[in-house]
Amino acid sequence: MDKDRIAGSAKDFAGKVEGSVGDIAGDAKTQAEGRARETTGTAQNLYGQAKDAAREATDVAASYAKGAYENSGDTFRDSTQAIAKKVQDNPLGSMLIAGGIGFALALLMARPPRRPPPQRWR
Repeated sequence: MDKDRIAGSAKDFAGKVEGSVGDIAGDAKTQAEGRARETTGTAQNLYGQAKDAAREATDVAASYAKGAYENSGDTFRDSTQAIAKKVQDNPLGSMLIAGGIGFALALLMARPPRRPPPQRWR
């Protein structure tokens, strides 16, 4: 629990007590000060709750990221094994696919760069 929540709750309670004393005594100034302190305490309490919620969301996101990182090795290993099995089952198809990818990359790399369009003189 955040310290702002504790302090806010204390101010809220003190403001309610002060406002009630002002009501009983009929003192408008004490009553107004109590309501102001109560409002300040409520706002501080809400601020503390927001900080707690942000901290909790950060902790959840960090644990989710840690879990994803820990499982990424297993996923990579599983996919590598699946690809190796496909290559062992169909070596000719794998060679054709690898050759096609190599040919496409060679075409892309050997292509001359694009020239900018000629500028017209006015």
